[in-house]
Amino acid sequence: MSLPYEFVIGWRYTRAGRASQRNGFISFISAVSMLGIGLGVAALIIVLSVMNGFQKEVRDRMLGVLAHVEVLSATGEALGDPAATMALVREHPRVQAVAPFVAEQGLLARGQDMKGAVVRGIDPALEPAVTALGADLAAQALGALQPGRFGIVLGAALARSLGVTTGDAVTLVVPSGQLTPAGVVPRLRQMTVVGLFDSGHYEYDATLALVHLQDAQRLFRVEGPTGVRVRLDDLHAAREVAIELAARLQPVLGSGVVVRDWTRANRTWFAAVQVEKRMMFIILTLIVAVAAFNLVSTLVMTVTDKRADIAILRTLGASPRSVMAIFVVQGAAVGVVGTALGLALGLGVALHIDTLVPALERLLGVHFLPQDIYLISRMPSDPQAADIVPIVVISLALAFVATLYPSWRASRLNPAEALRYE
Repeated sequence: MSLPYEFVIGWRYTRAGRASQRNGFISFISAVSMLGIGLGVAALIIVLSVMNGFQKEVRDRMLGVLAHVEVLSATGEALGDPAATMALVREHPRVQAVAPFVAEQGLLARGQDMKGAVVRGIDPALEPAVTALGADLAAQALGALQPGRFGIVLGAALARSLGVTTGDAVTLVVPSGQLTPAGVVPRLRQMTVVGLFDSGHYEYDATLALVHLQDAQRLFRVEGPTGVRVRLDDLHAAREVAIELAARLQPVLGSGVVVRDWTRANRTWFAAVQVEKRMMFIILTLIVAVAAFNLVSTLVMTVTDKRADIAILRTLGASPRSVMAIFVVQGAAVGVVGTALGLALGLGVALHIDTLVPALERLLGVHFLPQDIYLISRMPSDPQAADIVPIVVISLALAFVATLYPSWRASRLNPAEALRYE
């Protein structure tokens, strides 16, 4: 089956460049436009893939410490019926594990150093099933958390700031004071550091301390757990499951229960990342737009150079629509080839960035992500179809739109005027 002549001629004009010096210059401009589109598409894919990789890496480190869903007492006091709450939560088909906890603010003191901390009381037997951090500590530090011994597990950064290590003693100052004839006196308790953890997320390593659930209840004078931590079979379903759990728990336990998923616990950070992704998408799309609209100048020059050819085609019976189609094919071909090259280059770099970046670091003698400054020391990448498909569609659409005006001008060319001086 033969191709329409508009496609054949349009593709020939795209490849033209050997017949004359002027044709060669036009072909060079066309190649530059194609290269610009390709580099713009590749830059978009690589940048968004790296941003997705960073987001996924930080999210996974957050979820190593956080639960997918938390059921909390609205007043901050103990849950009215922890056993019933956990039983109701376990009935949800997407729930894999639950564990009770107590979370309160406190001060940790060692000599003259004093640091604020989030003190979390956990059940060492149930916590490993809920968080990755609990699973990592199950065989070591959590086993040393025995009720009544007042052991404490500190984040590595928090321990460094206090100058303590395993076996040292720290003083925990709880916010609720004790009333005495001399006034309100802060309640103090000496705790023994029984382990350290490094979650890879500085915010938690510098502020989180773990104690046994029963010790936390005694220290903060609560009658039971203040919340329940929940692990799901799919972290992306957390918001949906949280809404369903709230609808299931509140009719039974009343309005004193609040259900919160992990996305709401870190709403500000995730919102900032999404805004940054949108802005980078818009900025880098302008690169593709500039390259695509270079096609306008390319096609205008081609139309000027091919005036005689257009006139001959018109006198042979070609319709204005067919002439327009020829130049649309030429511009679209540049857009399609440029987009395909950019897609191949972008995916090639994004999928092998863990190999390419270390090689570039060795070549230049630099380290792009020093571990003592950034959360991670390697460049992550996570190409997603939800980003790549819009990039390809926008690139092709811009290239097509850029061809319309020059193609329309070519279709309006008067054959008699074009052949007058030939």
